Amino acid sequence: MKQSGGELSPPFEIAEPATWRAPIIFNSPHSGSVYPHDFLRASRIDIAGLRRSEDSFMDELIGGLSALGFPTVTVNFPRSYVDVNREPYELDPRMFSGRLPSFANTRSMRVAGGLGTIPRVVGDGQEIYRERLSVDDALARIEALYKPYHRALRRLINKAHQTFGTVVVVDCHSMPSIGVSRDEPRRPDVVIGDRYGTSCAALLPDMVEQTMRGLGYSVGRNKPYAGGFITEHYGNPASGLHTIQLEVNRAVYMDERRRERGQRFAQVAIHFAALAEALAAVPLGDLGPFQAAAE
Repeated sequence: MKQSGGELSPPFEIAEPATWRAPIIFNSPHSGSVYPHDFLRASRIDIAGLRRSEDSFMDELIGGLSALGFPTVTVNFPRSYVDVNREPYELDPRMFSGRLPSFANTRSMRVAGGLGTIPRVVGDGQEIYRERLSVDDALARIEALYKPYHRALRRLINKAHQTFGTVVVVDCHSMPSIGVSRDEPRRPDVVIGDRYGTSCAALLPDMVEQTMRGLGYSVGRNKPYAGGFITEHYGNPASGLHTIQLEVNRAVYMDERRRERGQRFAQVAIHFAALAEALAAVPLGDLGPFQAAAE
């Protein structure tokens, strides 16, 4: 895992196997940990505070899957700098000097919570910036990082779809073991998000739940995470485009306080491989119909 201040080269990485085992793509959009120097200078929070928003080590947990025939996509820049799991222009006017373009979505729930495409806060609610940013800075980040990532992800999805007639994107995230609210019940080991049944065929979350429970994990569905922009945007089951979000409780594989890999880290990586194989065993014909919607 790349970490600390530095230049974003490359901003994201795609590991595509020579031969695909199945049309299943594993994506980690929030594990990036290369913090640009300008960003660190502008932040009122130190790097340890900024890193609380990371899905730490998720890129490593899926890192071995490409050798097994499953493509992986990992982002190197931090989500606190640019969050690719948002619409392209979910922007908070309070953050910027100057006027945002008219096409910006300034009223989404995510913007209201400070977690837009250019986040205003880190995961625990701390304000990131000392001063307002320029609108040009925000738009430049989106052009340089957000858009190339989504173009590359879309190309990979289209390649699988054209080759196999269907594709499954597993969007991999991690969650804090304890929620912000004291009233929230204890979080399970894994939360499956399918946008309440709209982003993929029903048999996929059933298969994921069955597999993970069989490996000893407690599993929840859609609460507190039903899936973000990637799950919603790329999921179109009627066209054979399936997306499913996987949130792994950080306490399962890491020491959250020290931000270090835990004793079960290697085992969890093996279990990701087992999950990939279980998904690859689903007959492609069961993921249709593909002809129901036009491209």
